[in-house]
Amino acid sequence: MTGIVGRMREAFRGDQRVDADTLVARLDAVRRFLDAVDGQVPDSRLVTAHTLVERAGTRLSLSREHTVVALAGATGSGKSSLFNALARLDLSPVGVRRPTTGVAHACVWGPLDGANRLLDWVGVLPRHRFVRESALDADDESGLHGLVLLDLPDFDSVQRSHRLEVDRLLGLVDLVVWVVDPQKYADRVIHTSYLREFHRHSDVTLVVLNQADRLPAAELPRVLADLRRLLDADGLDGVPLLSTYAVEPAGIVGLRQALEGTVAERQAALRRLSGDVDTVVATMGELVTAEAPKDAPDEATVRSLDRALAGAAGVPAVAEAVEGAYRHRAGGATGWPLVRGWRKLRPDPLRRLHLPGPATDTDQPEESLVAATSVPDPTAAQRSALGLAIRSVADRSAEGLPAPWPEAVTTAARSRLGDLPDALDRAVAGTDLGMDRRPVWWRIVGGLQWLVTLAAVAGFGWLVLGYALRALGLPALDHPMVGEAPLPTLLLLGGLLAGLLVAAATRPVVRWAARRARQRAEKRLTATVATVGAEYVVTPVRAVLDRYGQARAALRDAGR
Repeated sequence: MTGIVGRMREAFRGDQRVDADTLVARLDAVRRFLDAVDGQVPDSRLVTAHTLVERAGTRLSLSREHTVVALAGATGSGKSSLFNALARLDLSPVGVRRPTTGVAHACVWGPLDGANRLLDWVGVLPRHRFVRESALDADDESGLHGLVLLDLPDFDSVQRSHRLEVDRLLGLVDLVVWVVDPQKYADRVIHTSYLREFHRHSDVTLVVLNQADRLPAAELPRVLADLRRLLDADGLDGVPLLSTYAVEPAGIVGLRQALEGTVAERQAALRRLSGDVDTVVATMGELVTAEAPKDAPDEATVRSLDRALAGAAGVPAVAEAVEGAYRHRAGGATGWPLVRGWRKLRPDPLRRLHLPGPATDTDQPEESLVAATSVPDPTAAQRSALGLAIRSVADRSAEGLPAPWPEAVTTAARSRLGDLPDALDRAVAGTDLGMDRRPVWWRIVGGLQWLVTLAAVAGFGWLVLGYALRALGLPALDHPMVGEAPLPTLLLLGGLLAGLLVAAATRPVVRWAARRARQRAEKRLTATVATVGAEYVVTPVRAVLDRYGQARAALRDAGR
């Protein structure tokens, strides 16, 4: 008998001890996991993890010198009889009427003061707390010093409040002793609703076949073997299995020795919490099954987003306006001075869009550069293209992620969609379009135009003066001759012709330079719009992916 009990106690203790510091580190990893998934995963899926963090913190802060053990079972299994037999006192009521035990009773081996805070947390009323320590016992009870034994209500009670109380207490105790009887040991409720749920807590689970004295000696091994088969099917292979009967002290020797070993180790609370962490890791693992995507979204997807944003921001219209403004301003600077005034009657294309005007407008207040523009609103096709591009960013970034992360990524990608129009408008208005300075060659050509124009004006004035003198009967002017032509005539005609030639020669140059200006502006606008896309779409998506990676790493640490 002693050898069997010794092997049972060794199996019950397990092969490895749970280090308190390691357990605290695992719990901290669960907290980091919860921080990472906060707002990304529905709270309804995180109840188990939140409960663990809260309960573990409280349990570790309370007495570690006490081990809370619960006797759980169905009606008629004899829990209360075992409770009284272990305490060697009649503390919990035993009767024929079912259910007999309506509330939890507690028996504390050792001073009650050290366990009161723990029992307050567990929720055992003071009038149902008892102390098992007497000077008359000498050292008979010293082996259980630090044990807090609970007699739970029946989990199959007809009163729902009893079942709820059992479920609550089973989540708080350090070790559970499941008490079954020969008649109902194979009951489906205890196996499917309770024992299978404790398959990750085998280190803190003990099963006893009570009332074994009612079985013939030849039947007991067969019943124990069948019960072991059921426990193995529940995932509780290796869990200690004992036979007990409360009518004689010899019937609880094995159970008492198992409890003494558990109390001496002071490991049950740590093992229970470690098993709870294992349960949370297994449950939450489905939320982070895949590796976190790297460098998502990819460059091709981002480029598609930038093109869609450029279309929605009116970049093509602004670039076209830049080309038109360049030709308009170049014509005003290099055209014939006598007709430049006509150009001022035509509005500057950029000014019509409320974008930076000619160089003379640089003295305007700085805030005018970020005022609302008059860029045409995006068409339905452009808005649709932008929506598809944002959706593509979310889909490509969340590819392979388990639910509900794809939805979280999509929500993040669209989280600032309402702010995009104003942001794009400000980005376009604040972009340096390269139109704030006049090129040097404009000034050179403009100076040349003024020179030939002055020559034409001088020749015209010279000729007018000669005609006026002749009309007044005064001596005619003697015009210098260049070959057969008078000099004033050459100045007039040469100035006009030179002005036309200069204008004709610069026109293709202006068109070429205007196209270059358009390309530069389009490139700058696209780059500016891309920063808006990065800030309003890509960055929120990557933030969610970063949190996914943090959650996965934290859960991996919690599983160690």
